[in-house]
Amino acid sequence: MIDSSEDESQKIAGPIENAWELKVPEFKPEHNPHGLLEESSFATLFPQYREQYLRQVWPLVQKTLGEHHVKAELDVIEGSMTVRTTRKTWDPYIIIKARDVIKLLSRSVPFEQAKRVLDDEVGCDIIKIGKLTRNKEKFVKRRQRLIGPNGCTLKSIELLTNCYVLVQGQTVSALGPYKGLQQVRKIVEDTMKNIHPIYNIKSLMIKRELAKDPRLKNENWERFLPKFVNKNISKRKQPKKKKEKKPYTPFPPPQQESKIDKELASGEYFLTKEQKRAKKQKEKDEKHAEAAKRREEKRNEAFIPPEEPSTSKITNVNTSVDVAALKQKILKARKGSKIFHKKSS
Repeated sequence: MIDSSEDESQKIAGPIENAWELKVPEFKPEHNPHGLLEESSFATLFPQYREQYLRQVWPLVQKTLGEHHVKAELDVIEGSMTVRTTRKTWDPYIIIKARDVIKLLSRSVPFEQAKRVLDDEVGCDIIKIGKLTRNKEKFVKRRQRLIGPNGCTLKSIELLTNCYVLVQGQTVSALGPYKGLQQVRKIVEDTMKNIHPIYNIKSLMIKRELAKDPRLKNENWERFLPKFVNKNISKRKQPKKKKEKKPYTPFPPPQQESKIDKELASGEYFLTKEQKRAKKQKEKDEKHAEAAKRREEKRNEAFIPPEEPSTSKITNVNTSVDVAALKQKILKARKGSKIFHKKSS
C-alpha cells in the first residue's frame, strides 16, 4: 500500500516545480470553523455632500457586507460610517476589506466600484497629494495635468494599470490589482513633483510591448525606457550676473569714495541749489532730445528706399568707340540711299 502522506506530497510537488503557476487558495468557512475570538470595528467620517448618496446606497452596503457577516452602521448626525465583525464572521481579514470599502465611499467612489475591494485579488490605495505641493496654484495645475483634457490622461492610466482611479479634492483613490496600485502611486507622486505623467505612461506602454517578446522578456529594459531630465533650475541657484573669481590678494580693497568726495572732485559740491537743479534739468533735456532723435531715425527708416540690384547682365562692356570708322559707315549708307532713289525714279 502507498502511504497517504506520500501521495499528498506527490500531488504538491507538481505545482511547486512551476511556481509561477501557483495561485493563492481561496479562504473558506471550513478553514476557520470557530470564528473570531474578539470583535473588531473601524469607523470613518464622510463629508456632508456625500450624505444623500450614502442614504440611497446604504441598504446595498449592508446587504453586501452582510454576506460576509460584517455589520455596517451609518450615523448621519455625527457624519460617520462604522463596520464591525459579528459572531458569525469567519474571515479575519474581511474587516480590513470592509474598512477600505467605507473609506472609498467617503472619498466619492461609487458603491459599484468600492465593493470590488472585497475580492482577494483587488486592493485599494488612497494617495494624499495635498502636502506634496505647497503652492496652491501649482497644486491645482499639476492635479489637472494628472486628469488631462477631458480626462484622457486618467483614462489611459486606468487602461494601462487595470485600476479604477478617481481624483477628488486632495486625495487620489485607486482600486485594482496590487501591481497596478504601485504603478498608479508612482505616476501620481511623480506628477505632483512636476514630472509629466506622459513619461510614466510611455514607460508602461513600452513595458507591455516588451513583455510580449519572448527574447526580451528576461532582459534589462532600461535602454528602451524614456529618461526624464529636469531642466527647471532654481533662480536662486542660477544668478543673473555670474561673479568671476578674482585672484587672491592679502591687501584689503581700497576704500570707496563717498558721495561728498565725488561732488568735491567734480566741483558740484560748491554749486547752489538752483544751479544743481538747472544742471539736472539740462541733463534731462539732453537725454530727451537724444531719445527723440533715435525715435525720429527709427520712423524714417521705413521711408529710405532699399538699394536695387543692377538689371544689366553685361558687366564687361567696351565703351571706347572709333569715330572715323563710324563716319565712313554713315557716308556709305547715305550714298547707297541716293543711288537707290535715282534708279527707282
